[in-house]
Amino acid sequence: MEAQNNKTATVSRSAWFTLAILSSTLLAVMFSETMLLPAIPEIMRDFSIPYGTAAWIFSAYLIVAAVMTPIAGRLSDIYGKRKVLLTLLAIYIAGTVAGGFADSISFLLASRIIQGVGLAAVPAAFSLLRDSFPPAKLAIAVGVFGSAYSAGSVVGLLAGASVIQNFGWHATFFFIAPIAAVVTLLIARFVREEQPPKARESAPDKKRSSIDMKGAVALSATIISFLMGLTLVETGVSAESLPQIAAAFAASAISLLIFVAIEGRIASPLLDLRLLRDRTLLPSYLILVSTGIAMFIAYPSIVQLVRSPAPLGFGGDAIDAANVQLPFMIMFLVFASATAFIISRIGSIKPTIIGAVISLAGSLGLLMFHSTEFAVSASLAVIATGLSLTSTAVWNLVVSSAPKEFIGISTGVGALLLFVGMAIGPALAGVYMEDKETIEGVGGSYPSPESYNLIFITSGLLSAASLGLALMLRKRAAGQRAIEA
Repeated sequence: MEAQNNKTATVSRSAWFTLAILSSTLLAVMFSETMLLPAIPEIMRDFSIPYGTAAWIFSAYLIVAAVMTPIAGRLSDIYGKRKVLLTLLAIYIAGTVAGGFADSISFLLASRIIQGVGLAAVPAAFSLLRDSFPPAKLAIAVGVFGSAYSAGSVVGLLAGASVIQNFGWHATFFFIAPIAAVVTLLIARFVREEQPPKARESAPDKKRSSIDMKGAVALSATIISFLMGLTLVETGVSAESLPQIAAAFAASAISLLIFVAIEGRIASPLLDLRLLRDRTLLPSYLILVSTGIAMFIAYPSIVQLVRSPAPLGFGGDAIDAANVQLPFMIMFLVFASATAFIISRIGSIKPTIIGAVISLAGSLGLLMFHSTEFAVSASLAVIATGLSLTSTAVWNLVVSSAPKEFIGISTGVGALLLFVGMAIGPALAGVYMEDKETIEGVGGSYPSPESYNLIFITSGLLSAASLGLALMLRKRAAGQRAIEA
């Protein structure tokens, strides 16, 4: 019995060590994301591009990540999670190094697309983590893993602002690459997969393990054409552009219908439509989409607000932009970690509701009080508190509510929809910020005060939608308990 207990303790220590290494994957990825964020104005100036084009620096990256996430999950089932994770991280490092040599917006977007392929490593890391922890402790592991997102964001903002200020935005990529390489080496050396895939499969098994490339193409067309429509709207709706806008959104709708048709017929779908009929999972997925949009509609707009000249902005530099956003990242870090312990006491649904209420209050505060950097930082901190509660609790719902045979697919679908939301956020912000004004004596044009108001109103509406979905989850949970009683 004592030997068995010692073995259990050893496994437990191994699991925590695995958690620390795998969390570094998420930390490194988000480190790179927020490190580049303060450089948006410099990139726009260097390449002479409008904000709508600059938004694709983030949107293209996240579109590829959204499509690659379920593909990576399928590859993990065939070839093993650890092997796929290491391959994706190697691709991510290659894209990161390439970004440092970007001399045009096309080259930069190409490097971001390569990085987006590597971003699919995050769900693969999560799958390895899920294998290492028992269900009773999975919520804590999810919280710690999620907190690495915020930790990477905090470090990325601080380091990125200093690097950009002193060495230029190209240097951010060279700063990131060695860190990602170290994380990859740690995973290769210390992380092991307990149940590698079987070397041989029967013909039916191979069919079920095939990769849904048709679905991937249809999904890519759906997202890209939708965002292209938003970009066209951003440039202004006129008699000449209206047919193009209509065609882009029509192509998105048709691609979506084709995608649904493909997924309903294929043996191994990219997105299992049965999960979308689940009364708990569907609202949870919609909350993840809403959360993704809310987070990434705020990131670029706050940078523009801080760095635009007065009176249309605060006239700050890259370091000022990072400092204004720092409270957001810190609060996200604190509550992403704390939410795991809150969930263990009161469940996942109540924190989801509380988080939505808090983020709604923060969005309203941002709408009414954004005339000073302190007011913006304070409201961002409130929003982060709510979003961290909601996102961590919903991820726990996605993992715990899915049938056992669909846990991996459920996680992949959740990540896909979150990335879709994140990709929509910057493009939507670009549409709003196309409403520009000029400043006497200052060259160029800058987003108007009304554009920021629209962004903050949208953030509030997204939080309200999350609240409605969370209340729906509570009602269904209460109904389920009544039936079981």
